[in-house]
Amino acid sequence: MTAPFASTWATELAAFLAFKRGLGYSCRRAEFTLRAFDRFLVDQRHGRGCLHKAILAWLEHRPGRKPLSVACELAVVRQFYAYSQRRGGRRLREPSWPQLPATSDYVPHIFSTQEVQQLVHLTAKLGGDPFRKIMYRTLILVLYCTGLRFGEALRLRLRDLDLAARTLFILPSKGRSRWVPYHGSLGRELRRYLVARRVYARAGPDDRLFVGADKKRLPITTASDTVRGLLRTAGLKPATGRVGPRPYDLRHAFAVHRLTRWYRAGVDLHARIPWLSAYMGHDDLLGTETYLTATPELLALAGGRFRRRYLAVGGSR
Repeated sequence: MTAPFASTWATELAAFLAFKRGLGYSCRRAEFTLRAFDRFLVDQRHGRGCLHKAILAWLEHRPGRKPLSVACELAVVRQFYAYSQRRGGRRLREPSWPQLPATSDYVPHIFSTQEVQQLVHLTAKLGGDPFRKIMYRTLILVLYCTGLRFGEALRLRLRDLDLAARTLFILPSKGRSRWVPYHGSLGRELRRYLVARRVYARAGPDDRLFVGADKKRLPITTASDTVRGLLRTAGLKPATGRVGPRPYDLRHAFAVHRLTRWYRAGVDLHARIPWLSAYMGHDDLLGTETYLTATPELLALAGGRFRRRYLAVGGSR
Protein backbone atom coordinates (compact mmCIF):
# COMPACT_ATOMS: atom_id res chain seq x y z
CA MET A 1 0.00 0.00 0.00
CA THR A 2 2.00 2.95 -1.30
CA ALA A 3 -0.71 5.33 -2.57
CA PRO A 4 -0.99 8.51 -0.49
CA PHE A 5 -4.01 9.26 1.65
CA ALA A 6 -6.53 11.49 -0.10
CA SER A 7 -8.86 12.96 2.52
CA THR A 8 -8.56 16.27 4.36
CA TRP A 9 -6.88 14.32 7.19
CA ALA A 10 -4.28 12.82 4.83
CA THR A 11 -1.27 14.55 6.40
CA GLU A 12 -2.18 13.42 9.92
CA LEU A 13 -2.95 9.85 8.79
CA ALA A 14 0.42 9.51 7.08
CA ALA A 15 2.24 11.06 10.04
CA PHE A 16 0.49 8.71 12.47
CA LEU A 17 1.57 5.62 10.51
CA ALA A 18 5.14 6.93 10.31
CA PHE A 19 5.09 7.56 14.08
CA LYS A 20 3.89 4.02 14.87
CA ARG A 21 6.37 2.42 12.51
CA GLY A 22 9.12 4.49 14.06
CA LEU A 23 8.31 2.67 17.30
CA GLY A 24 8.86 -0.69 15.61
CA TYR A 25 5.28 -1.68 14.72
CA SER A 26 4.58 -3.05 11.24
CA CYS A 27 1.04 -1.57 11.22
CA ARG A 28 -0.15 -3.61 8.23
CA ARG A 29 -3.63 -4.13 9.64
CA ALA A 30 -3.73 -0.58 11.02
CA GLU A 31 -2.87 0.85 7.61
CA PHE A 32 -5.63 -1.22 6.00
CA THR A 33 -8.12 0.18 8.54
CA LEU A 34 -6.93 3.77 8.16
CA ARG A 35 -7.12 3.61 4.39
CA ALA A 36 -10.72 2.42 4.64
CA PHE A 37 -11.43 5.36 6.93
CA ASP A 38 -9.67 7.71 4.50
CA ARG A 39 -11.80 6.46 1.58
CA PHE A 40 -14.94 6.99 3.66
CA LEU A 41 -13.94 10.58 4.40
CA VAL A 42 -13.40 11.22 0.70
CA ASP A 43 -16.63 9.50 -0.42
CA GLN A 44 -18.73 11.30 2.20
CA ARG A 45 -16.90 14.58 1.62
CA HIS A 46 -16.09 15.03 5.29
CA GLY A 47 -14.05 18.14 5.88
CA ARG A 48 -11.91 19.23 8.80
CA GLY A 49 -14.84 19.31 11.18
CA CYS A 50 -15.30 17.20 14.30
CA LEU A 51 -13.04 14.19 13.87
CA HIS A 52 -14.71 11.95 16.44
CA LYS A 53 -18.12 12.44 14.76
CA ALA A 54 -16.59 11.40 11.44
CA ILE A 55 -15.14 8.32 13.14
CA LEU A 56 -18.52 7.36 14.61
CA ALA A 57 -20.21 7.85 11.23
CA TRP A 58 -17.59 5.58 9.63
CA LEU A 59 -18.10 2.85 12.23
CA GLU A 60 -21.85 2.93 11.63
CA HIS A 61 -21.86 3.04 7.83
CA ARG A 62 -21.73 -0.75 7.41
CA PRO A 63 -24.46 -2.26 9.61
CA GLY A 64 -24.65 -5.95 10.45
CA ARG A 65 -20.93 -6.42 11.05
CA LYS A 66 -19.57 -8.41 13.97
CA PRO A 67 -19.06 -6.24 17.09
CA LEU A 68 -15.52 -7.56 17.51
CA SER A 69 -14.62 -6.43 13.97
CA VAL A 70 -15.93 -2.95 14.74
CA ALA A 71 -14.03 -2.97 18.04
CA CYS A 72 -10.75 -3.75 16.28
CA GLU A 73 -11.27 -0.87 13.86
CA LEU A 74 -12.26 1.46 16.68
CA ALA A 75 -9.02 0.63 18.53
CA VAL A 76 -6.99 1.86 15.56
CA VAL A 77 -8.92 5.07 14.92
CA ARG A 78 -8.99 5.90 18.64
CA GLN A 79 -5.20 5.85 18.62
CA PHE A 80 -5.23 8.08 15.54
CA TYR A 81 -7.68 10.45 17.23
CA ALA A 82 -5.48 10.76 20.33
CA TYR A 83 -2.38 11.27 18.17
CA SER A 84 -4.04 13.98 16.07
CA GLN A 85 -5.15 15.85 19.21
CA ARG A 86 -1.65 15.79 20.72
CA ARG A 87 -0.07 16.73 17.39
CA GLY A 88 -2.32 19.76 17.16
CA GLY A 89 -1.37 20.84 20.67
CA ARG A 90 -4.87 20.16 21.98
CA ARG A 91 -5.73 18.36 25.23
CA LEU A 92 -9.39 17.62 24.73
CA ARG A 93 -11.27 15.13 26.86
CA GLU A 94 -11.66 11.87 24.95
CA PRO A 95 -15.17 11.43 23.52
CA SER A 96 -17.55 8.72 24.66
CA TRP A 97 -16.80 5.85 22.30
CA PRO A 98 -19.10 2.83 21.75
CA GLN A 99 -18.65 0.03 24.31
CA LEU A 100 -17.75 -3.01 22.23
CA PRO A 101 -16.45 -6.49 23.14
CA ALA A 102 -12.69 -6.86 23.33
CA THR A 103 -12.62 -10.63 22.86
CA SER A 104 -14.26 -13.05 20.46
CA ASP A 105 -16.63 -15.83 21.49
CA TYR A 106 -15.70 -17.80 18.37
CA VAL A 107 -14.70 -21.40 19.11
CA PRO A 108 -12.05 -22.49 16.60
CA HIS A 109 -12.46 -25.71 14.66
CA ILE A 110 -9.68 -28.15 15.49
CA PHE A 111 -9.14 -30.10 12.31
CA SER A 112 -8.56 -33.81 12.67
CA THR A 113 -5.64 -35.33 10.79
CA GLN A 114 -8.19 -36.96 8.48
CA GLU A 115 -9.74 -33.58 7.68
CA VAL A 116 -6.33 -32.07 6.94
CA GLN A 117 -5.57 -35.00 4.63
CA GLN A 118 -8.92 -34.46 2.91
CA LEU A 119 -8.08 -30.80 2.28
CA VAL A 120 -4.67 -31.73 0.90
CA HIS A 121 -6.19 -34.31 -1.44
CA LEU A 122 -8.80 -31.84 -2.68
CA THR A 123 -6.09 -29.47 -3.91
CA ALA A 124 -5.54 -31.93 -6.78
CA LYS A 125 -9.01 -30.95 -8.08
CA LEU A 126 -8.34 -27.22 -8.25
CA GLY A 127 -8.75 -25.66 -11.68
CA GLY A 128 -6.46 -23.27 -13.47
CA ASP A 129 -2.75 -23.69 -14.04
CA PRO A 130 -1.42 -27.09 -12.86
CA PHE A 131 1.03 -25.22 -10.61
CA ARG A 132 -1.94 -24.00 -8.57
CA LYS A 133 -2.59 -27.55 -7.34
CA ILE A 134 0.88 -28.15 -5.92
CA MET A 135 1.12 -24.60 -4.59
CA TYR A 136 -2.02 -24.89 -2.44
CA ARG A 137 -1.09 -28.41 -1.38
CA THR A 138 2.23 -27.10 -0.10
CA LEU A 139 0.68 -24.02 1.50
CA ILE A 140 -1.83 -26.08 3.51
CA LEU A 141 0.91 -28.45 4.66
CA VAL A 142 3.15 -25.56 5.71
CA LEU A 143 0.30 -23.95 7.67
CA TYR A 144 -0.66 -27.18 9.43
CA CYS A 145 2.84 -28.54 10.04
CA THR A 146 4.38 -25.31 11.35
CA GLY A 147 1.44 -23.35 12.74
CA LEU A 148 2.50 -20.21 10.88
CA ARG A 149 0.11 -17.30 10.66
CA PHE A 150 -1.44 -17.00 7.21
CA GLY A 151 0.36 -13.73 6.50
CA GLU A 152 3.70 -15.11 7.70
CA ALA A 153 3.49 -18.01 5.25
CA LEU A 154 2.56 -15.77 2.32
CA ARG A 155 5.41 -13.32 3.07
CA LEU A 156 8.06 -16.05 2.97
CA ARG A 157 10.82 -15.42 0.46
CA LEU A 158 12.86 -18.14 -1.20
CA ARG A 159 15.88 -17.04 0.85
CA ASP A 160 13.87 -17.73 4.03
CA LEU A 161 13.72 -21.45 3.25
CA ASP A 162 16.78 -23.46 4.27
CA LEU A 163 16.29 -27.01 2.99
CA ALA A 164 19.59 -28.26 4.41
CA ALA A 165 18.87 -27.02 7.94
CA ARG A 166 15.12 -27.68 7.58
CA THR A 167 14.18 -24.24 8.87
CA LEU A 168 12.04 -21.31 7.82
CA PHE A 169 13.04 -17.75 8.69
CA ILE A 170 9.98 -15.72 9.64
CA LEU A 171 10.22 -12.00 9.00
CA PRO A 172 9.31 -9.73 11.92
CA SER A 173 5.68 -10.31 12.87
CA LYS A 174 4.18 -8.46 15.82
CA GLY A 175 7.60 -7.07 16.61
CA ARG A 176 9.84 -10.15 16.33
CA SER A 177 11.40 -12.54 13.83
CA ARG A 178 12.21 -16.20 14.45
CA TRP A 179 13.51 -19.46 13.01
CA VAL A 180 10.96 -22.26 12.61
CA PRO A 181 12.32 -25.80 12.17
CA TYR A 182 10.17 -28.35 10.38
CA HIS A 183 9.93 -32.12 9.97
CA GLY A 184 11.69 -34.01 7.19
CA SER A 185 8.35 -35.06 5.66
CA LEU A 186 7.48 -31.40 5.08
CA GLY A 187 10.97 -30.90 3.70
CA ARG A 188 10.29 -33.49 1.00
CA GLU A 189 7.08 -31.67 0.05
CA LEU A 190 8.94 -28.37 -0.13
CA ARG A 191 11.64 -29.85 -2.36
CA ARG A 192 9.01 -31.09 -4.81
CA TYR A 193 7.26 -27.74 -4.68
CA LEU A 194 10.45 -25.80 -5.43
CA VAL A 195 11.01 -27.80 -8.62
CA ALA A 196 7.58 -26.71 -9.88
CA ARG A 197 8.03 -23.19 -8.50
CA ARG A 198 11.24 -22.61 -10.48
CA VAL A 199 9.56 -23.71 -13.70
CA TYR A 200 6.49 -21.53 -13.09
CA ALA A 201 8.08 -18.20 -12.21
CA ARG A 202 11.32 -16.36 -11.53
CA ALA A 203 13.04 -17.77 -8.47
CA GLY A 204 15.47 -15.20 -7.09
CA PRO A 205 16.38 -15.14 -3.38
CA ASP A 206 14.04 -12.23 -2.66
CA ASP A 207 11.10 -13.61 -4.63
CA ARG A 208 8.11 -14.97 -2.71
CA LEU A 209 7.90 -18.66 -1.95
CA PHE A 210 4.19 -18.72 -2.75
CA VAL A 211 3.09 -16.90 -5.90
CA GLY A 212 -0.25 -16.43 -7.59
CA ALA A 213 -1.40 -15.63 -11.11
CA ASP A 214 0.89 -12.61 -11.43
CA LYS A 215 3.87 -14.88 -10.59
CA LYS A 216 5.09 -12.35 -8.00
CA ARG A 217 3.01 -12.83 -4.86
CA LEU A 218 -0.06 -14.62 -3.57
CA PRO A 219 -2.58 -12.14 -2.10
CA ILE A 220 -3.92 -13.17 1.29
CA THR A 221 -7.51 -12.67 0.14
CA THR A 222 -6.97 -14.97 -2.85
CA ALA A 223 -5.36 -17.65 -0.69
CA SER A 224 -8.03 -17.38 2.03
CA ASP A 225 -10.89 -17.58 -0.46
CA THR A 226 -9.35 -20.64 -2.12
CA VAL A 227 -8.87 -22.47 1.18
CA ARG A 228 -12.44 -21.58 2.20
CA GLY A 229 -13.58 -23.07 -1.09
CA LEU A 230 -11.74 -26.29 -0.24
CA LEU A 231 -13.40 -26.32 3.18
CA ARG A 232 -16.81 -26.04 1.52
CA THR A 233 -15.97 -28.76 -1.00
CA ALA A 234 -14.92 -30.99 1.89
CA GLY A 235 -18.28 -30.40 3.58
CA LEU A 236 -16.61 -28.78 6.58
CA LYS A 237 -18.10 -25.34 5.92
CA PRO A 238 -21.58 -24.28 4.75
CA ALA A 239 -21.96 -23.10 1.16
CA THR A 240 -22.65 -19.53 2.27
CA GLY A 241 -22.09 -17.34 5.31
CA ARG A 242 -19.23 -16.62 7.67
CA VAL A 243 -19.73 -19.68 9.84
CA GLY A 244 -17.78 -22.91 10.15
CA PRO A 245 -14.02 -23.51 10.07
CA ARG A 246 -11.66 -20.76 8.96
CA PRO A 247 -8.32 -21.13 7.16
CA TYR A 248 -6.71 -19.65 10.31
CA ASP A 249 -7.96 -22.65 12.30
CA LEU A 250 -5.08 -24.66 10.85
CA ARG A 251 -2.86 -22.74 13.30
CA HIS A 252 -5.15 -23.74 16.17
CA ALA A 253 -5.05 -27.37 15.00
CA PHE A 254 -1.24 -27.30 14.96
CA ALA A 255 -1.09 -26.10 18.58
CA VAL A 256 -3.66 -28.59 19.89
CA HIS A 257 -2.15 -31.54 18.01
CA ARG A 258 1.31 -30.66 19.31
CA LEU A 259 0.01 -30.56 22.88
CA THR A 260 -1.84 -33.84 22.35
CA ARG A 261 1.34 -35.56 21.15
CA TRP A 262 3.22 -34.30 24.20
CA TYR A 263 0.49 -35.66 26.45
CA ARG A 264 0.78 -39.04 24.77
CA ALA A 265 4.54 -39.00 25.19
CA GLY A 266 4.21 -38.18 28.90
CA VAL A 267 6.51 -35.16 28.74
CA ASP A 268 6.61 -32.31 31.27
CA LEU A 269 4.10 -29.88 29.76
CA HIS A 270 5.14 -27.01 32.06
CA ALA A 271 8.60 -27.21 30.51
CA ARG A 272 7.39 -27.58 26.93
CA ILE A 273 4.68 -24.89 26.70
CA PRO A 274 7.33 -22.10 26.56
CA TRP A 275 8.86 -23.95 23.60
CA LEU A 276 5.52 -23.91 21.82
CA SER A 277 5.06 -20.23 22.65
CA ALA A 278 8.44 -19.28 21.15
CA TYR A 279 7.87 -21.51 18.12
CA MET A 280 4.54 -19.83 17.35
CA GLY A 281 5.99 -16.35 17.76
CA HIS A 282 4.16 -15.27 20.91
CA ASP A 283 5.45 -12.70 23.36
CA ASP A 284 4.20 -14.66 26.36
CA LEU A 285 2.30 -17.80 27.36
CA LEU A 286 -1.04 -16.00 27.41
CA GLY A 287 -0.87 -15.65 23.64
CA THR A 288 -0.33 -19.40 23.31
CA GLU A 289 -3.18 -20.29 25.65
CA THR A 290 -5.61 -18.79 23.13
CA TYR A 291 -4.81 -21.67 20.78
CA LEU A 292 -5.06 -24.50 23.29
CA THR A 293 -8.68 -25.50 22.77
CA ALA A 294 -9.77 -28.51 24.83
CA THR A 295 -10.75 -31.35 22.51
CA PRO A 296 -12.33 -34.63 23.73
CA GLU A 297 -9.08 -36.47 23.02
CA LEU A 298 -7.00 -33.88 24.86
CA LEU A 299 -9.36 -33.92 27.85
CA ALA A 300 -9.22 -37.72 27.97
CA LEU A 301 -5.41 -37.70 27.91
CA ALA A 302 -5.23 -35.00 30.60
CA GLY A 303 -7.78 -36.86 32.74
CA GLY A 304 -5.87 -40.10 32.37
CA ARG A 305 -2.62 -38.47 33.45
CA PHE A 306 -4.30 -36.89 36.48
CA ARG A 307 -5.86 -40.25 37.45
CA ARG A 308 -2.54 -42.08 37.24
CA ARG A 309 -0.83 -39.48 39.40
CA TYR A 310 -3.68 -39.50 41.89
CA LEU A 311 -3.54 -43.29 42.20
CA ALA A 312 0.25 -43.21 42.52
CA VAL A 313 0.06 -40.74 45.39
CA GLY A 314 -2.77 -42.65 47.07
CA GLY A 315 -0.97 -45.97 46.70
CA SER A 316 2.17 -44.66 48.40
CA ARG A 317 0.37 -43.82 51.63
